Formats: sequence, structure tokens, C-alpha cells
Amino acid sequence: MVGPSQRRFREAFMNSQVPRGVLAPLALAQFICSFAGSNMNVMINDISEDLNTTVQGIQIVITIFLLVMAAFMIPGGKLTEKFGRKRCFVVGLLLYGVGALLSAISPGLGVLILGNSLLEGIGTALLIPPVYILTTLLYPDLTSRARAFGTISALGGVGAAAGPLIGGLITSSLSWRMAFVFQTLVIAVILVLSRKVPDPLPADPTKPFDVVGAVLSALGLILLVTGIMATDNNAWLAVALIVAGVAVLWLFFRSVRTKERAGQEPLLSMRVFASRTANLGLITQNAQWLILMGTSFVVSAYLQVVRGYNAIETGIIFTGATVGLLLASLGAERFATRRAQRTLIVAGFAITVAGVAILLTEVAVSDRAVAFEPGLLLIGFGLGAMLTPSVNIVQSAFSDDLQGEISGLSRSVSNLGSTLGTAVAGTILVAGIAATPERAYGLAMAVLAVIGVVGMVVALLLPRVNAGVVEVR
Repeated sequence: MVGPSQRRFREAFMNSQVPRGVLAPLALAQFICSFAGSNMNVMINDISEDLNTTVQGIQIVITIFLLVMAAFMIPGGKLTEKFGRKRCFVVGLLLYGVGALLSAISPGLGVLILGNSLLEGIGTALLIPPVYILTTLLYPDLTSRARAFGTISALGGVGAAAGPLIGGLITSSLSWRMAFVFQTLVIAVILVLSRKVPDPLPADPTKPFDVVGAVLSALGLILLVTGIMATDNNAWLAVALIVAGVAVLWLFFRSVRTKERAGQEPLLSMRVFASRTANLGLITQNAQWLILMGTSFVVSAYLQVVRGYNAIETGIIFTGATVGLLLASLGAERFATRRAQRTLIVAGFAITVAGVAILLTEVAVSDRAVAFEPGLLLIGFGLGAMLTPSVNIVQSAFSDDLQGEISGLSRSVSNLGSTLGTAVAGTILVAGIAATPERAYGLAMAVLAVIGVVGMVVALLLPRVNAGVVEVR
């Protein structure tokens, strides 16, 4: 809970003017982390040949990166209260930068996993929760907060959508290793810009940290996603891992309830699940990022492995998704003032599902690269239209004392969606790409379309009015 001294500190801060340039490093941080999750998709052939591995090997690198982010995002959000939001942000940036440099010089798959999947993943888990916590605290009114979240979500979506294009340009003109050097340079810029970022609340070094809860939550998510990835190799092992993951997550929530009843502070308060609106918003976030990252991996792998396109050609094809996201981002503020957040999310899912359907039908009847553009354009626009309202619905449903926990949970749910997108759709594609590539591609995209329909149904359950700031008790 926010104590009296922290409340006075917060009130004194809000009476002063927020420094200019605060939003730039926060938005850039979301951009580079989203970029890292998708830019490797166009390097599949280049990296696998250079490091003497396979498509499945690169899928494992990407999935572990996304999984580490999802698994450690909740602990990362909680640590911001103990050590301070600004400090966690900077430490995360430093870890990320070291991981990117290590990835750039990696001689084999093991070092790439250490640098990209682990160090960059942990760095992201530390730096991303502060982005959303600081934004919520620095922009207290709904209008300015929606605008700020619009900028951050837009750059995050553009980073994910433009990752294949930028990564393809760098890989084709220089080397896939230089894409990691590019990430390091962006991190250096963010570190310089972050000097202007204040922390509206002081750190509380005496705040307890639930180590058992952190281990259980991370282990449960890791087992669950690993089980999904193992389905194409060993069905019994996959089932065992999934069951173990569910069991560990059950133990985690049981531990949370036990600590709360004993008057102790758990890793994640059950109060964050008290808002029906926020719970529905979290589901839509998961579905959005699952579709975005799933589409990025499946289409990229199909283009390179089956159609024989190189990195730059694959990246150019993804321009449609980038343009769609940019168009939606440019109109985000106007959309927010004219339409309820529920309407934007429902419409976003409808447009995205239409994009996936077009992508399936057009690609099936044409072997031209341009056949991918209409579907990718709609997917990009649909996702761009609903990323901001989904984030704002969740963050604005809670008061300052729960921002650390809900930001960690929100980002964990979103990154879990990214992980599942690569794991589920990617596994379906990889399992059948050698024998029946067209069928495997169609099945993977059909699964993403079903996820989109589920997301739209959930969005229809959201309240019709815009969500305000509600303190959940």
C-alpha cells in the first residue's frame, strides 16, 4: 500500500510540472523490446546457416526470449517498489545492452541463447514494467494517459511489425549480427534520454519480496510453454510438462492466498483480479500479442523456408503490417475521443480476423509476394487500433499502490501471448513444413484466426463506457 510519506511525495511531485522529453525514452524502450521479439524472424536462414543449426533451433531462441520476459515480468514489476522504478529501468537497459552485444558475437546457438534469450529477456522483464508504471504515475488524468499509452503502444506495435523490415535491411546489407549492434545503439540512446525521467514515488528498501512466489510463477509458465513446444516431438512429455506447469501455477496462487490470509505481502495481490473489466482486458492483450507474434513467425518462416525469399524480401513483404499499425496509431487519439474503448477493441479483432482470412485465401490462390500485403495491412491496422485501449483499460482500473503489480501482470500476460503465438503457431508450422508446407501454414494461420474470434467475443463482454480510474479494494 502507498504510505503517508509516499503519498505526500507523490502529491508534491504532481504539483510540479512533468519534465519534457520524459515519454521519448519510455516509448523507445517499448519499441526496441518489441523489435527484438520479431526481427529475428527474417534471419532464420542466415542465423541457422551461420551457426549450423535448424529452423527449430531459431524458434527455440525466439520462444525462450519471449518466455523469459513473460516468466519474470511479474517479479520485475514487484521489484520496482523495493528498488525504485527508475533504477529498475536503468538496470534492465544495461542487462539488455550486454545481452545484445553478446548475441552479436555469438559463435554458436548456446551463446545466442545466453545473450538474446536470457540476458535480453531478463533485461526486458526489468525495464518494461517501469515504462507502464511511470506512465500511469506521470500522467494522472485519463486523457493525457491515453495519449501517452497511445504513443508507447504504437511504438511497441511498430517495433514488432517493422522488426522484420529493419532486421531484413540490416541482415541483407550488412549481417544478422549487426541487427544486435543496432539494438545496443538504441539502448545507449535510451540510457542518455532516461536521465530526464523522474520517479514520482520513492523506493522502499524495506518492502518484502516473495521469493517463493517468484520461483513458482516463473517455473509454472516455463513448464507450460515448454510443454506446448514439445507436442510435435513427444506427446507424452508434452502432456506431462503442461500438467506440471498447471500444478505449479496452482501452487503459486495457493501460496498467494496463504500469505494474504497471514497478513504477509505476496508477489501478486489477489486484488488485481478483483476488477472484471481489467480481467477481460488482460485476455484481449494476450490474444492481440499472440496473433501479432504468431503471424510474424509463421509468415516469415513460410516465406523463407518454403518460398525461398531472403531476409530483405521477407522484411519488405511485412511493410503492409507496419503501414497498418502506423495508420491506426496516427488515428489512435481521434478514435479514443469518438469511440468507446470496448468498441475499438471489438472492431480491432474483427479487422484482424478479416486480415488473417484474406491472408489465407489470397496466398492459397496466388504465388506472388504482393498477395500477402492486403491481409498483413488489415492485421496491422486491427492490432494497432486495439493495443492502446486494452492497455489503458487495465492500467486505469487500479490505484497507485497496485501499479507495480498490475503492470508486471499486464506485461507478463502480453508477453505470454507473444510466447504462445511463436510456440503454438510456430510448432504447428515447423512440425509439417517439410512434408506438407502449404497445409501446415494454413493450419497455423487458422489457429490464429480462431484466437482472434475468441478475443473478439471476450471484448464484447467489456463495459460499453470508457474505463476510469478505479481503486480496487
